[in-house]
Amino acid sequence: MEDTKIVQLYWDRDQNAITQTAHKYGKYCSSIAKNILGNHEDAEECVNDTYMNAWNSMPPHRPTMLSTFLGKITRNLSFNKFKHTHADKRGGSVLPAVLDELNDCVSGKSNVEKEIEYKELIKAINDFLDTLSPQKRSIFICRYWYTDSISSIALQHGMKENAVSMTLNRLRLKLHNYLSEREFEL
Repeated sequence: MEDTKIVQLYWDRDQNAITQTAHKYGKYCSSIAKNILGNHEDAEECVNDTYMNAWNSMPPHRPTMLSTFLGKITRNLSFNKFKHTHADKRGGSVLPAVLDELNDCVSGKSNVEKEIEYKELIKAINDFLDTLSPQKRSIFICRYWYTDSISSIALQHGMKENAVSMTLNRLRLKLHNYLSEREFEL
């Protein structure tokens, strides 16, 4: 089913939207969550939470790129789950749970200046990615967006792991210099 039709199902509050989303993007979201969490059960929980968040976000949102929209939700949920899990392993406390509960009350309350700086940084990183060859851009995105392993990237691009590591090192340095030249605080 086309993305526009799936989004319309969400807007129509048709529960088939979740079924269609899972059918088309379930493996994609699972891959993102598993790469971050390294745990099938936690990844499955994040993917289910992704569907719930998508349901709660549409309307009012009407994403033009459903895959990117779902990927971002999955990624954020997975990183939050990772932080929460690792905080518990350091001795745990009630604090992470309390902060999570308060998150809905205070999230999104950043000041305007920080928001503008954040958007400028995103634009600069996107501009940087546009300067790269398709292969280097793909390697960078696989590692730093999808959190793919070095060995997975090497296999996907027909390279040796050392070559991927070296490419990523050079790209990080190039990005650092690119952002420094544009006077971003690093």
